[in-house]
Amino acid sequence: MDIGNFYKGLEFEAHEYLGAHTYFGGTTFRVYAPNAKGVTLICDFNDWFEIPMNRCADGRFWETSVADTKAGNLYKYKIYNSRGGATEHADPYAFYSELRPGTASIIYDRHFVFDDDEWMARRGDMKQCPMNIYELHFGSWKKKDDEDPEGGWYSYEELAPLLIPYLKEYGYNALEIMPLNEYPCDQSWGYQSTGYFSPTARYGEPDGLRFFVNECHKNGIAVILDFIPVHFAVDYYGLREFDGTALFEYPHASIGFNEWGSCNFNHSKGEICSFLQSSANYWLKDFHFDGLRMDAVGNLIYWQGNSNRGVNTNALKFLKTMNDGLRYRNPGIMLMAEDSSSYPGVTKPTRYGGLGFDYKWDMGWMNDTLSYFATSADYRGEIYHKLTFSMMYFSSEYFILPLSHDEVVHGKATIVQKMSDLYEGKFTQARAFYMYMFAHPGKKLNFMGNELGQLREWDEKRGQDWDILKYPIHDAFHRFAKELNNLYLKSPALYKWDYEKNGFEWVDCHDETRLIYAFRRNSDEQCMLCIFNFSYFEQDYELCLDYECSLKPVLSSDWEEYDGNSKKNTEPFVVNGPVNLKLAPYSAYFYEFV
Repeated sequence: MDIGNFYKGLEFEAHEYLGAHTYFGGTTFRVYAPNAKGVTLICDFNDWFEIPMNRCADGRFWETSVADTKAGNLYKYKIYNSRGGATEHADPYAFYSELRPGTASIIYDRHFVFDDDEWMARRGDMKQCPMNIYELHFGSWKKKDDEDPEGGWYSYEELAPLLIPYLKEYGYNALEIMPLNEYPCDQSWGYQSTGYFSPTARYGEPDGLRFFVNECHKNGIAVILDFIPVHFAVDYYGLREFDGTALFEYPHASIGFNEWGSCNFNHSKGEICSFLQSSANYWLKDFHFDGLRMDAVGNLIYWQGNSNRGVNTNALKFLKTMNDGLRYRNPGIMLMAEDSSSYPGVTKPTRYGGLGFDYKWDMGWMNDTLSYFATSADYRGEIYHKLTFSMMYFSSEYFILPLSHDEVVHGKATIVQKMSDLYEGKFTQARAFYMYMFAHPGKKLNFMGNELGQLREWDEKRGQDWDILKYPIHDAFHRFAKELNNLYLKSPALYKWDYEKNGFEWVDCHDETRLIYAFRRNSDEQCMLCIFNFSYFEQDYELCLDYECSLKPVLSSDWEEYDGNSKKNTEPFVVNGPVNLKLAPYSAYFYEFV
């Protein structure tokens, strides 16, 4: 580690110096605690007897080497502060940690050998490729026993042979995993961390996670990890007041804490930026993750996420430095911003004044679209252009269309439940809604359970409701999701020119009274016509194209096999002048130009 770069916020491998590093017959421990009056090491291999640590480097670091240690030993740092007290802390740079309620760090040797060289050599940002992301909470996709919150978890290794075949069969080629850093409270889902270099012990050892990523790659699945550069858990055994002072956080409560009740990282300190950059680089380099989804980026752009409080220039500098540094060190990765603000240039390269992300979540599209479908069709004419507005700004960033975990928890209702109308009508609308989503430019993200037509909000303590597939309406919806996903993966018109202006062309976007929309999706290999009827009655629609062509139906949300009312028909027909099409209530149709 370059100590000068550490203080400047330019270091990306601080974890190779700090933390617990084994050597033949022992372990060297190093910790950064500049304001501590003294630091001792306490360990299970000597009955937690205090071992003094000595100042090293520039005097702000502490170090000791201990013989006869081994992987699996527990340890903590006891840090004495200027007030005469002492607090036991986990190692901020620990590679493995105890499962709650334990708080110790664990010595761990990193020795896994990957065999995913072919994948790593050809991976890229997927801008011209299909990207259908399945967002996953590792502990609640499936459980061995829903009644046992711990014994019911599958390990990293155990979940691989269950999940990967499912993803491949059901048309998902990317996986986004909610945070896997160590964290104390299950209900935080990992977003309030104590271990920025420790994969959570809930699902096994770190090498188990490496195995999982390796297996995904060998099966053609990209793996993205949620990363939290904004805030951390308030637990005193973690980063809070680490050396007796506000080392990682801001010293003032007005900016030191946030709406989630956690501590904000102080991005004005170079050593804190180096800590976060090293953590991000560690996940990408040591675990071969293909990308990071940065949580709550708006809270980095603006003070406390509030544009009225102004731009946080130090945090923006950190973001730009980190994004450029990560991309330089890890070719082919994807960096994604979860940002609901209107700050410009989030996905513009830093050399042109942007923040340097590859993608931004389109929260505006998500809110407008879900609001539209939650509104009764009787009133949709008044908000008709909620569905056309996204194309007014879509070319400004590289967007992902997200239907994430945040949309199916805490009284928000599941995606199917959000649809207006009664029970069966909700499924009818949800099928048309999803076809609209997959026809709209942008990469796709869906949270687990959405594809089941699940009616129960997500609960991290329970597995998904797989038993609902015994009901015909859910089974049909699940099959529909499978067909839609796989059609997307093999249809260049739906993904190749996502971010090109000629990849999208309105055919009809002013039918406010009948709630009909039509547009083309184009690529150099394929063109597709997409038509939607979001009213509750059947309509005759006169399709008028100013050119002669042949159209082949490739998917309808109203086909009987998906619990619709019309028979499947994929016979091409010629368009030479006006053509009358029957549009079922709440329906969507894809036609390929042939």
